[in-house]
Amino acid sequence: MKFYQNEFKLPPFKRGFHLITSQVLQELPHLQNVNSGMLQVFIKHTSASLTINENADPSVRADFESHMNIMVPENAPYYIHTYEGSDDMPAHIKSSLMGTSVQIPITNGKLNLGIWQGIYLCEHRDYASGRNLVISAFGI
Repeated sequence: MKFYQNEFKLPPFKRGFHLITSQVLQELPHLQNVNSGMLQVFIKHTSASLTINENADPSVRADFESHMNIMVPENAPYYIHTYEGSDDMPAHIKSSLMGTSVQIPITNGKLNLGIWQGIYLCEHRDYASGRNLVISAFGI
């Protein structure tokens, strides 16, 4: 069994949904040494999240942002946790809805994603700094 792990910081991204598959792969060159296994990508934040979805048409990412803003609006009168601005509590809710990690099979040293799939950073804050990710690959 082989195990590789790396923690790295993404640069700041504007609010929205962003493809980060290439950045994840760049940070784990040992992936090629895993014939059959799993990759876990974990974000160490409570106001951003990760998911896997469409990697070809950018309108999908724009639609995700639009829909999440309707589902979880800013300035709801019942929010108590607003210390860091109107996007604060909605960002925490969106993060919990989307999730903090994704798992992807590794086959013959490559991510075994579907042809139209990519890893998204879901940035839910207006002015976030870079985000810290932990990536762990394990297998044979």
